[in-house]
Amino acid sequence: MQRYRKTITVQKDDLDELNHVNNVRYVQWMQDISKEHWMTVAPEEMRRGIIWVVMTHHITYKNAAVLGDVIEMETYIQKSRGAVSVRIVEMHNKKTGELLLKSSTEWCLLNADTLKPTRISKEIKEVFSPESN
Repeated sequence: MQRYRKTITVQKDDLDELNHVNNVRYVQWMQDISKEHWMTVAPEEMRRGIIWVVMTHHITYKNAAVLGDVIEMETYIQKSRGAVSVRIVEMHNKKTGELLLKSSTEWCLLNADTLKPTRISKEIKEVFSPESN
């Protein structure tokens, strides 16, 4: 399976009243890395005419991140069926290696014009799992 990684550093604006990263910020980062993965691996002609929307997020928070922490994020597609892909995102503290959170998100592929679900093509699946050809 093809994985996408990025590293970010926690900024003051990322914190809540407990001086931990706000849960809403984690969700934003999950969506950002998911979109970046799609935009990086899928050619423009493949992206044309379709959009991804979130159906569900399942998030397990394990440890808190604080100001200045460097977070390593990783995402990959766990499985796809019909119009739905399940994407995993994990975030770790780079210094300690501690798991901060793990999420599983169901994304539905839609036709951009009709906004109706559309089956995930073999070509899209192969972009995310090139070794499964």
